[in-house]
Amino acid sequence: MKRTQYCNDVRAKDVESRVTVCGWVDTRRDHGGVVFLDLRDRTGLVQIVLNPSTNDAVAKVAHDVRTEFVLAASGVVRLRPDGNANPNMDTGEIEVMIDDCEILNRAKTPPFEISEDCAAAEETRLKYRFLDLRRPNLQRILMLRHKAAQYVRRYLSDHGFIEVETPVLTKSTPEGARDYLVPSRVNKGHFFALPQSPQLFKQLLMVAGFDRYFQIVKCFRDEDLRADRQPEFTQIDIETSFLDREDLFKIMEGLISGLWKDTVGVDLPLPFRRMSYAEAISKYGIDRPDLRVPWELKEITSHFGKSGFSTFDGIVEKGGIVKAVNCKGMMEKFPRSVLDAMKDVVAPYGAKGALYIRVQPDGSWQSPLAKAISPELQKAIAAELDMTPGDIVFIVADVPKVVNDSLAFLRVHLGKFCGVLDEKQSELLWVTDFPLLDYDAKDKRYVAMHHPFTSPHPDDIALFETDPLKIRALAYDLVLNGSELGGGSIRIHSSDVQSKVFRALGIEEKEAREKFGFLLDALSFGAPPHGGIAFGFDRLIMMLAGTESIRDVIAFPKTSSASDLMCDAPSAVDARQLKDLHIKLT
Repeated sequence: MKRTQYCNDVRAKDVESRVTVCGWVDTRRDHGGVVFLDLRDRTGLVQIVLNPSTNDAVAKVAHDVRTEFVLAASGVVRLRPDGNANPNMDTGEIEVMIDDCEILNRAKTPPFEISEDCAAAEETRLKYRFLDLRRPNLQRILMLRHKAAQYVRRYLSDHGFIEVETPVLTKSTPEGARDYLVPSRVNKGHFFALPQSPQLFKQLLMVAGFDRYFQIVKCFRDEDLRADRQPEFTQIDIETSFLDREDLFKIMEGLISGLWKDTVGVDLPLPFRRMSYAEAISKYGIDRPDLRVPWELKEITSHFGKSGFSTFDGIVEKGGIVKAVNCKGMMEKFPRSVLDAMKDVVAPYGAKGALYIRVQPDGSWQSPLAKAISPELQKAIAAELDMTPGDIVFIVADVPKVVNDSLAFLRVHLGKFCGVLDEKQSELLWVTDFPLLDYDAKDKRYVAMHHPFTSPHPDDIALFETDPLKIRALAYDLVLNGSELGGGSIRIHSSDVQSKVFRALGIEEKEAREKFGFLLDALSFGAPPHGGIAFGFDRLIMMLAGTESIRDVIAFPKTSSASDLMCDAPSAVDARQLKDLHIKLT
């Protein structure tokens, strides 16, 4: 039997037509000898009817068939009897009366139910991922992923971008996350690395004259995992020449807005909002703010130091800061029990607590702070925070990082708790002008905030000699609802500027030649001005699909401990393999 249609394609238009469908038995119902099966393939379900009185072949299948058996069935489409239509199925108006069928393969009882709301533990589902992938919700996500990839390729090709594959075995450049190393059998004692990104190669392609490059590419990072991280992941990698930052933004906004429209039918307003890194940290405490929460953070450090509230005064005297968030009109949502729990919300970020102010109907404060500071200071703080009756304010005081991290999380937590965060809303923005450098107190040296090939802002070049931490980078991130979708920068195309950055990072000329000599050589042979961006493709699909775990959008993902339960990888290898690779385990 040859399949004529997918299961979900059979419709009322096919009534009285003969069809052949193939798939897996989703459910089996025996109604007095007549057996009803829901047959499932990647498109969905169709109900088929096996009447044992039809012929011996149908009778045998009706008797033997069980869920997850693989079946081919042929028959005539008919409308379901009155009252039997199923509005919850796309094919719920019809059924197929089978007169010819064959069990193509039998199946053991699966270790969990193949259903949308499977309750099996994730470890079990990952061990039997080939069964987990039969579940309709995961199949829909992978189909969405396919559709998204096709759109990206079409859009970028239509805009003059050329897809070029770059090497998977490359040179270790341990300036970012840890590399996955691959020992070389031929070159004793030497190692390849799996690429953390195609960064250097895409810059070399710009030097070579391919002025618009893209690739949907696998990357690898040996780092601790989270719900939205995997040791191997996919990114949409893009690089351009002769375009400035705004030119690139315009093309990328078209890509993202078109992707949302094409895959999930959502219109994203253009252009996307712009915000500097400094503004994001000041107003939201984080460089990827969730703009669906309307409240901003405000610094009120200037009111403390000699306020009379010793806790805050002591923090400010030691160089700390004080910041607050005003939840407008939300006082009644916070009984004492909820307020007492706020310390647990901010504790993971280093804060010792979140002081509150409840603004009473007469404008007075109910707060531990009220008795410690003067009415004049209360009035000044109230004016700065736009406090009115019915508001509730939360304040954190500590070193800047603790304050910003704690309030950034608390702000979103409060937005969800108070119901002001609209889950269906999409707020996109470009965060720009990141610092070029950060300081690693442990290693006592400057490190690249983005990567060592990011161009400093032309106006800030002189700061290399005086105040390197104030140098802005021509770097940018695209943020959606508090999640980073992608990041990039305008690159350094001058070997002189590249050398300045290496010196600032403590990379001496010899080390620079050893690690990046081929790039420095390329820059000296007429490199064009260039820049690019990389979008986390897995994370994009998470946002489109509305799922919380990156493992839902990857066909064969790793666990949070970077292992593959299905293949039992990583695994030990035998002594002969190690000997061939000149490796001895200790």
